[in-house]
Amino acid sequence: MDVSSVKGPCSVWATAQRNAPAQRRGRYTRASTAHPAKMLPAIAAHAITTYTRPGDWVLDPMCGTGTTLVEAAHAGRNGLGIEYEPRWAQAAAENLALAERSGAPGHGQILIGDARSLPTVIPPELHGRFALVVTSPPYGASVHGRVRSTRDSGEPGVHKFNDAYGTDRANLAHQPLARLLDGFTDILTGCAAVLRPGGHVVVTTRPWRRGGELIDLPGLAAACGQAAGLVFEERCVALLAAIRDGELIPRPSFFALHNARTAAQAGNPQAVIVHEDVLILAKVALPGSSREPKGVQAKPDGPQPRAAVPR
Repeated sequence: MDVSSVKGPCSVWATAQRNAPAQRRGRYTRASTAHPAKMLPAIAAHAITTYTRPGDWVLDPMCGTGTTLVEAAHAGRNGLGIEYEPRWAQAAAENLALAERSGAPGHGQILIGDARSLPTVIPPELHGRFALVVTSPPYGASVHGRVRSTRDSGEPGVHKFNDAYGTDRANLAHQPLARLLDGFTDILTGCAAVLRPGGHVVVTTRPWRRGGELIDLPGLAAACGQAAGLVFEERCVALLAAIRDGELIPRPSFFALHNARTAAQAGNPQAVIVHEDVLILAKVALPGSSREPKGVQAKPDGPQPRAAVPR
């Protein structure tokens, strides 16, 4: 499904009035900056305040360093995050501990596990309790990571670092596109199983180029959601640009600028993307259903998740 062809509501989220470092300053630990693809905190915060109420449960099945959970805690919501890589789960737990020390009224927990088997990872008593899922699939290694310039490193050229999710090849981030989409469909199917009726799934993603070809990941992600039994409601644009006096002030990443300049020099002009595509999916509420059902008591089969706790 190509969501660009869908007729319906389309919203613009002003989520970059402050740049990313300013949004994270004092709210996230320095160790969490090493993650290659952190969600912008304002995007998670906007989704949480729009689609939930204080006291609701929020889930991120691929939580990374815990941005969704931290913003949920500060907004007075309860959060659960699942993370495959122990390193990032530890960073997320430390960020949640920082939120608690800062007086955040909500609470969060991180479990180490594989979200492709989500109903067996999440405790049965939480099935059917989640009002919202906020997550992002791994994508586009060419746009991930940080760089050191010659001025920073003292060496010629630009050097990339902090651009890998981890070394475990079973990680969804290392899979080719077809397997990535299959795995993401499994994750969204699990999300549908643990959401309460009427709950929402917010997926942030963007297209990227592979060998010069534009990969329409937003459209593919929307198709994954439909295959998982979710209903597509809306496509939003979360700006990676500030709005000042009616003008856009882009905040493109180094990679976005570098890739566009390289393509232009090769005679292939490309636009610089300064937004995230945000897909809004929903679990249909059946007539007469409760907003907070008891849920399905799934029987775990396989390795059990481990809780990540701050050192």
